Amino acid sequence: MGNCNIRLRHHAAAAQPPPENPPHPPPTTTTHHRQISGTGRILGRPMEDVRSTYVFGRELGRGQFGVTYLVTHKTTGDKFACKSIATRKLVNKDDIEDVRREVQIMYHLTGHRNIVELKGAYEDRHSVNLIMELCAGGELFDRILAKGHYSERAAAEICRQVVTVVHNCHSMGVMHRDLKPENFLFLSSDEDSPLKATDFGLSVFFKPGDVFRDLVGSSYYVAPEVLRRDYGAEADIWSAGVILYVLLSGVPPFWGDNEKGVFDAVLRGHIDFLSDPWPSISNSAKDLVKKMLRADPKERLSATEVLNHPWMREDGEASDKPLDIAVLTRMKQFRAMNKLKKVALKVIAENLSEEEIVGLKEMFKSMDTDNSGTITFEELKAGLPKLGTKLSESEVMQLMESADVDGNGTIDYIEFITATMHMNRMEREDHLYTAFEYFDKDKSGYITTEELEHALKKYNMGDEKTIKDIITEVDTDHDGRINYDEFVAMMRKGNPELVTNRLRR
Repeated sequence: MGNCNIRLRHHAAAAQPPPENPPHPPPTTTTHHRQISGTGRILGRPMEDVRSTYVFGRELGRGQFGVTYLVTHKTTGDKFACKSIATRKLVNKDDIEDVRREVQIMYHLTGHRNIVELKGAYEDRHSVNLIMELCAGGELFDRILAKGHYSERAAAEICRQVVTVVHNCHSMGVMHRDLKPENFLFLSSDEDSPLKATDFGLSVFFKPGDVFRDLVGSSYYVAPEVLRRDYGAEADIWSAGVILYVLLSGVPPFWGDNEKGVFDAVLRGHIDFLSDPWPSISNSAKDLVKKMLRADPKERLSATEVLNHPWMREDGEASDKPLDIAVLTRMKQFRAMNKLKKVALKVIAENLSEEEIVGLKEMFKSMDTDNSGTITFEELKAGLPKLGTKLSESEVMQLMESADVDGNGTIDYIEFITATMHMNRMEREDHLYTAFEYFDKDKSGYITTEELEHALKKYNMGDEKTIKDIITEVDTDHDGRINYDEFVAMMRKGNPELVTNRLRR
């Protein structure tokens, strides 16, 4: 089952010093690479020598621009994958944009259990290096070849993970545009290993109603409307439908002797359900394949509808659990935080790099329909359903009030980023220390009651009860002030996103 790629444009596979003698100096667990003089022309940041931190091992894979290596962290011994993209091959503006966008999108999607996690992006004189979680279980493509095809139950489990990725991407305003079995890796060699989407080199940010015209993807998996150069996010569902057909039968639904022959078959759209093993496959499975491969994208199922199809339901039961919309989950978690933590997160948000937040910036812009730079209650109420979530008016109001840190009745850009950024930003020691220093004005190594009151008053939060509650909650050694360790413990407490990430490592 070879695969012709159609890529008309070539795409890449895509701290402050501590205070004098603080009582508990922050541990230096963060990865710091040796700085190289100069600014990288791709990422536009100071260059860093990734090889000062990681030992490069064998090659894991090779794309048109990049080579992926097994790398080992020199201090911890942890293993990762590093995609090295040669900068000399990135000659035109489009190529550079593609690599930047790949980095932005991977940061934006981080934390989903079925998406390969980007740990960091660094540029040196020769390459852009993307350090990613290591998926040691190989490609989905190779497992299909080894098995021939999957049982219906196993195919449903794999397809559920593929479509969960599509749902997460679409609800986060991202279209993948190159879904195929080669771009899904197993985390481990276990039979029940989670599947991880990788290679976001062709992915783009989109808003509902956007139309795309560039011909990208891989021939067996490309939707007919992509070939007609007039498409939206529904094209990802078609590609997932082709993957499901392949999982069940071992062959793609649209064949040809060459690329043109494959394209003609895609445009004809005839699906073979007569050849083996289709006669022995359930009608429900065939029904889902047909509905994912509808020629008219408007008639195609959405990711949510696919996940709720009778054949896809776990154990045949429809789950009444609403799908996890990442941004909404994060806003709800933010709502439950104490006021010190909210202000600390705002400080962290203000110090994030552009590529870490550009995806959320796009989502902010799509909600800020009058381009005022703030989101009103009405805009939030209209914008959240577009992510695929139904909320009552009072729920929207609660989210609005919690995200509106300064209490002026609207959510500004930094407030939106603060309430919706992924909590792994708090694993970075330099981020936490920057936030601690914001409160510890006299650099004593402690946040005193007065310092807390002063910082929170700025956000109309500094009433006596709030201050007392925070000190009671955070000051675990009961000395009436908050030291760095207590601050870090509070910041990391109750973050399910951090807990699951830790368990996976």
